[in-house]
Amino acid sequence: MPEQSIHTFELSNGLTLLVEQMPHVQSAAFSLLTPAGTIYENRGENGMAAVALDMMTRGAGERNSRQLSAALDFLGVQGNDNVGWNFLSFSGATLAENLLDALPIYADLVQRPLLPEDQFPAVMNSAAQALLSIEDEPQRKVFVELRKRCYDDPWGRSTDGSLEELEKLNYPSVVEYIKETVRPNGSLIGVAGNVDAEEIRAQVEKHFGDWKVGEEPVIDRQACSGGVHHIPHESSQTHIGISYESIPYSSPDYLTAWTAVSILSGGSSSRLFTEVREKRGLCYSVYATLNSLLTEGRVLAYAGTTTERAQETLDVMLAEIRKLGEGIDESELKRCKARAKSSLIMQQESTGARAGSIARDWFHLKRVKTLDEIHDEVEAITVDRILEYLNQHPLKNVTVLTIGAQPLEVNLEN
Repeated sequence: MPEQSIHTFELSNGLTLLVEQMPHVQSAAFSLLTPAGTIYENRGENGMAAVALDMMTRGAGERNSRQLSAALDFLGVQGNDNVGWNFLSFSGATLAENLLDALPIYADLVQRPLLPEDQFPAVMNSAAQALLSIEDEPQRKVFVELRKRCYDDPWGRSTDGSLEELEKLNYPSVVEYIKETVRPNGSLIGVAGNVDAEEIRAQVEKHFGDWKVGEEPVIDRQACSGGVHHIPHESSQTHIGISYESIPYSSPDYLTAWTAVSILSGGSSSRLFTEVREKRGLCYSVYATLNSLLTEGRVLAYAGTTTERAQETLDVMLAEIRKLGEGIDESELKRCKARAKSSLIMQQESTGARAGSIARDWFHLKRVKTLDEIHDEVEAITVDRILEYLNQHPLKNVTVLTIGAQPLEVNLEN
């Protein structure tokens, strides 16, 4: 892999800039994260962050919504905005030579959004339509409802919001939310590509350096319910969500945990796919993924099946999760390592992936992992190490959520 050059700069207002120089590519990408995500919403106002993000992108500085889009199009910026639990994020990729001109536009977005009041009804209608669409997608709804029950509030909230709480929002409250939460302290900018780190630093200092520090909001934590839950839904299908305790991204054993989940659910050769779908034909979709908050992690698993086969599907899923610690074949580990190395190679070529990764690393680790470091960690994983990890982290703190015509029996004793 090419030698990596990663530079870290701390602005006086608390903003952190991370730059990875990738001279072998022609593009550059950025990821701007500001700590104004769903966890900072007032209780009872779920959806505030999503509405705030939409309002912020409808004009900034001296540009209205159409002029803002035109300016980014002129620079060839392929952008994306996203609501997360911790951050509102703005990301984009373009030719390396255009990145310096794109950064001031995003400085306007976070510091000087126009927030046009006449567009507020359209924003609210769009948010409501997005929430209504979830009702027509039970697979998405399973994860929304599962998170509410397996993570403490506010980390269990939906980043899309809820229809009931959306109705409580108004234009002044959204403006106030943006004013109070969108701030430089705690914000991150990750940049990756064929750029000069000092030029990027100077541009960020110029356009983000006067961004005024804001107060860190106090988060009111409330314990989740956990346990077994069922949401009645008249249908011939049943959707199953399972969550159980794991470890966060900051743990030294994270890649070991990732490998274990990858053996369980990493492609058509994985255990869940093979045992639940291929051998028994119980479902049309089954998978698991490792999900991490800052200080805790969980495995989230899903299966979509028919009402008649739902109970057996759930039983086999839980059995396969338990059996993982009984033995792992070297070929399974080899397959997972190949997937991990393939991902590293793709990151080596993708400025967008690296910009997001270095920002994520800093948030979770307060440092950036190099691709070589990750490669060495992957190579060091052995079957014995995975089995030791699974022995130390057995199936526990399980939450099960089902959507369908009938509730299922959940046996967590075996």
